[in-house]
Amino acid sequence: MSKIKLSKEFIRGTVKLALNEDLYPSGDITSSLINNDKIITVKLISNQSAIVGGLLFAKQTFALIDNKIKFIIKKKDGSSTKKGNIVAVIKGKAKNILIAERVALNFLSHISGIATKTNEFVKAAGKKTKICCTRKTIPNLRVIQKYAVKLGGGTNHRFNLSDEYLIKDNHIASSDLKSIVLKAIKNKKGKKITVEVDTIKQLKSILGLKFNTVLLDNMNLKNLRESVKIVKKLYETEASGNVSLKTVKAIASTGVNRISVGSITHSAPGVDFKLEI
Repeated sequence: MSKIKLSKEFIRGTVKLALNEDLYPSGDITSSLINNDKIITVKLISNQSAIVGGLLFAKQTFALIDNKIKFIIKKKDGSSTKKGNIVAVIKGKAKNILIAERVALNFLSHISGIATKTNEFVKAAGKKTKICCTRKTIPNLRVIQKYAVKLGGGTNHRFNLSDEYLIKDNHIASSDLKSIVLKAIKNKKGKKITVEVDTIKQLKSILGLKFNTVLLDNMNLKNLRESVKIVKKLYETEASGNVSLKTVKAIASTGVNRISVGSITHSAPGVDFKLEI
């Protein structure tokens, strides 16, 4: 998978785009009503239990508005927090803190939300089965969302379409399953190959071919267990399809190596944070 790089330049560029969205074209016209340079100290507090994520984005948000604002981190990305815990302390001009507040909290809320939801799935699945994300991400936010998954203890799937071959049902519908797998093997040039099947018959038709992972899509628990037995150690096994917190433990019990969950990126609720003066 392509490496996720959270460089200073990436964080700065991402935050600049977010601030531009919030401040274009006339800035914060409400905060401009504050004429004094009053210095305040505020606490950044979690309103719920969560896995914290996005503090570097929040810190950069305040720094781009006013590089004299002090942002003291009390909880690191990837750490757990409870309701009422102080995550960071911020000191600077009141007006500038208010300008940066919402963008900073939006980064924290979204990244922490994905990390928290991922962690719930990781705990439910148990230690033997990996939870991984998919490409079901918000456009232009994939790097951030996949970073959040890692914070929550999850594993990143391929980052983009050139990372590995993933032969899915619609590819198969346009060609013969075995022939398209053989073509991928011939052209792989060091890339991994994952093949999706939704029946045991399909699985048996490609058994023995030299690919890496078999993706068992929308199978019931009985067929998942049978598929894992058939595969043995020939391939890594992955289960997918309508996975929820209610079903993930049972799916993990079938012996699959990993479970892919689209909802941890596309449907994770945000975590509630507040600034308290």
